[in-house]
Amino acid sequence: MLNDRVDTAGLPLAVGDLLAILSVLTFGMVQHGSMFDRGAIDIGHAVGVYAPFVIGWLVAAVAIGAYSAGAGESAKAAIPLGLRAWVVAALIGFGLRAMAIFPGGLAPIFMAITLLLTGGLIAGFRWLFFKLVG
Repeated sequence: MLNDRVDTAGLPLAVGDLLAILSVLTFGMVQHGSMFDRGAIDIGHAVGVYAPFVIGWLVAAVAIGAYSAGAGESAKAAIPLGLRAWVVAALIGFGLRAMAIFPGGLAPIFMAITLLLTGGLIAGFRWLFFKLVG
């Protein structure tokens, strides 16, 4: 069953997808001044912010087939698969972030910005990947 959902042809997309997710969250932490503690990166805080969305992405990407054989063939297949996986991953991430063990809370504006900006970056990366790779 996992072989139907993850194909090596789709795996190069994982790098860009994870960079899109982590970059939006990193930008938010920097903007809100929570990335650094006494001039150094607050690793514990950063991991706590990243974890809900990385967990959500791993679950959703496999379940939806964001790295299936079809995803590795064309932007026409890869972009919708990536966006569907991101919506599910974001919902999982928001649910986990609402729990007390993860920092940051769950403001509606955070949800909207994270959902839209990350979705745009995932779609843009996947489009650019197929423009460059063919």
